[in-house]
Amino acid sequence: MQNLTPIPELFVSSESAEKLKNEAADLPSWDLSARQVCDLELLMNGGFAPLKGFLGEADYDSVVENMRLSDGTLWPMPITLDINDSFASTVEPGQDIALRDSEGVILAILSITDKWVADKSREAEKVFGADDIAHPAVNYLHHKAGKVYLGGPVVGIQAPVHYDFRRRRNTPNELRAYFRKMGWRKVVAFQTRNPLHRAHQELTFRAAKETQANLLIHPVVGMTKPGDIDHFTRVRCYEAVLDKYPQSTTSMSLLNLAMRMAGPREAVWHGLIRKNHGCTHFIVGRDHAGPGKNSAGEDFYGPYDAQHLFKKHEAEINVEMVDFKHMVYVLEKAQYEPIDEVEKGMTVLNISGTELRRRLSEGLEIPDWFSFPAVVKELRRTRPARHKQGFTVFFTGLSGSGKSTIANALMVKLMEMGGRPVTLLDGDVVRKNLSSELGFSKEHRDLNIRRIGFVASEITKNGGIAICAPIAPYTATRRAVREDIEAFGSMVEVHVSTSLEECERRDRKGLYKLARAGKIKEFTGISDPYEEPVKAELVIDTEYAEVDNCAHQVILKLEQMGLIAG
Repeated sequence: MQNLTPIPELFVSSESAEKLKNEAADLPSWDLSARQVCDLELLMNGGFAPLKGFLGEADYDSVVENMRLSDGTLWPMPITLDINDSFASTVEPGQDIALRDSEGVILAILSITDKWVADKSREAEKVFGADDIAHPAVNYLHHKAGKVYLGGPVVGIQAPVHYDFRRRRNTPNELRAYFRKMGWRKVVAFQTRNPLHRAHQELTFRAAKETQANLLIHPVVGMTKPGDIDHFTRVRCYEAVLDKYPQSTTSMSLLNLAMRMAGPREAVWHGLIRKNHGCTHFIVGRDHAGPGKNSAGEDFYGPYDAQHLFKKHEAEINVEMVDFKHMVYVLEKAQYEPIDEVEKGMTVLNISGTELRRRLSEGLEIPDWFSFPAVVKELRRTRPARHKQGFTVFFTGLSGSGKSTIANALMVKLMEMGGRPVTLLDGDVVRKNLSSELGFSKEHRDLNIRRIGFVASEITKNGGIAICAPIAPYTATRRAVREDIEAFGSMVEVHVSTSLEECERRDRKGLYKLARAGKIKEFTGISDPYEEPVKAELVIDTEYAEVDNCAHQVILKLEQMGLIAG
């Protein structure tokens, strides 16, 4: 039975909040990451009920191992506050700390009960099914999250401020109040991180009809999978098709959730979150919250694993699952049907997400049977054809491999073509102008590459061409840069694979000689590893090739990818 009474929130009164703000000014402060802000918001507004704060070590261990809090309550996802070593050395259990957003605004106070170093490989295996950095959440665990976890109850001072789509953002209690006002006793929630196309519309219509329930379109606008369409575009797409739904029985609200793409566990988590928002039913589709392929090129989860796990815990979640198979368009009937209901001999049409992205990038037709003209229009505004997008060419290779020389030649060739501004972010030039205070430790080298990636992503976002030529020896850092850039356009990784022997022979600056003598510490290729790319778009060996020919190979690759006109 639906219970729409208000659920507990972690916020204090406005009077108490002002007092706490003043007191918190003298507390140690932690600046929250984007993911932590999402988690904190749902902790404070009751979206993560029954949690009262970030998990302590006992609850964390129990959730990782058994999908339950230490008291036995079903909860599949570890909600932890990860911090770096330097901050960890300044705080201990028994202390309070202020939690601030990226602008320094105090959102909450955490009373630390636990501090520990987690076994992240174990967390990856148990929660995500594999310790494989091809999974975005596992990559986050190992390469973005801090080593130390803090746990303890949270006192909410104020919610994060959102300046976009404010009328669409509802707390669990605001949605519960709306459902009470409207007399909605049954509500089926539809989770999505993609634009709505006609298959989704048919799926949601059928779900509402089968359950005789009202429909809540509840898209995630926090953090989704790297490479997903930005939430601004997606929400404009949702609003463009809302008039296709009956207004009296349909509502839309935005969920500021940081997804983990954890498949089966994520589906259970989503169900609990929707229960907190007052929903009675939840649509779990094929490969719900799946992250795609693992390092071996296979799916991380089976297509219906999420449905099976949800069904197993359905009574405890207290939300009824509405399971749906893959929807396809049946040509002869001019309608969508679940693939397992299509009559033998019928013509089935379908466009995958990969095919849709290809059609958008190449400016090809997207048929009306697949999507709505208003949605396609919004997508084309944000994702123009590839030859009109900004992009980044990212050279990586050993010192002396020829990266800078090829990058300079490529820049001249692209400027000769015209059409888009071209910026060269050479390793030495960036060191001088952007990272002059950094040394050459692994941490500082990573930071330098991340800065290059940030600048390149801004150039790409604004329709320009960025050419980067750092050494960039580490796979994880190159991947992070790719994620930053591919949020806005294409990244073309060029591995300049010139051998170490040839690079040493060319050593004009005498760096290799100094490194061999031990006078330069952590020198790539000598005393520090170079992790070769395994999936670079282009591999070039400059030992027996002219610079002009190498640059021309890059031009041909850009033409092949549709980034420049042939």
